Amino acid sequence: MKQIIYAMQFTGNAAPVAGSSSVLKAVTTASSCSLTTVAGPDGASGRLEAVSGGQADFESEVTLTGETSFREAGTIRFGETSHRLTFSTVGQGYLADSADANLKHGTVTWRVDSGTGQFANATGLITSNFTIGPNGEVTDNHFGVIFVR
Repeated sequence: MKQIIYAMQFTGNAAPVAGSSSVLKAVTTASSCSLTTVAGPDGASGRLEAVSGGQADFESEVTLTGETSFREAGTIRFGETSHRLTFSTVGQGYLADSADANLKHGTVTWRVDSGTGQFANATGLITSNFTIGPNGEVTDNHFGVIFVR
């Protein structure tokens, strides 16, 4: 069993689906990157740096289920090929106001339901920590641990 980890920052938009007040469609992309975290005398700092490579594309449908809760399902495609993961929410996601009055802040854990290409027969979990701006602007930080045979 091989373990694949990834950390990426996706950006894009979320917008209401026509005819529904409780469903959003999110579409985001992420460039290949390197994540560096330093723990030191001043505490912690982190940064993402662009590296050569392709991009990942994310698409999901978010169903609001309460004042601060939601469920989500979608796909992530890595590169311009058929390397895809299909995912759905474990339990419920959480979305509420943040310390920044202009942003909503949320988190969710997804289970890998299926995959194609490199991810055929994959299982695993992905965590998402994200913000949404007043016009639907999304910044979504993923950390995934994926198992493949």
